[in-house]
Amino acid sequence: MDNKKPLVYFLCTGNSCRSQIADGYLKALGGDQYEVKSAGLEAHGLNPRAVATMKEAGIDISNHTSDVIDPVILAQADFIITLCGHANDNCPVVRNDTAVRWHWGFDDPAQATGTEDEITAKFHEVRDSIKNRIEQFVKEGK
Repeated sequence: MDNKKPLVYFLCTGNSCRSQIADGYLKALGGDQYEVKSAGLEAHGLNPRAVATMKEAGIDISNHTSDVIDPVILAQADFIITLCGHANDNCPVVRNDTAVRWHWGFDDPAQATGTEDEITAKFHEVRDSIKNRIEQFVKEGK
């Protein structure tokens, strides 16, 4: 009997904010139902504001790494979920006919401008939106 957990691969442009937040939430909310990975078209490094915003929500992503898309993981993924339009449009050709591919578009909080409070508010807004979408995914499997 195959007890392989579904592999969910979150993709973003830089693997610094949105995909890291989604990765952290699915690991926290999905328990051990899923194998969770995240990557970007480029590796921009883990955004310190994303780490702080998730810490406020009780989830530690400080040990995550910012990685570029791995074609082997991409080929093995059961779910490929892009979190930004750039990644959705520029994701490598997926030679994986069995993967479910979704695009969940979220604003990039790293692009937020304004006061410190306004930037923090944008991070909270995006974090909470991603959390809601992850909760739906865990509940409904889609």
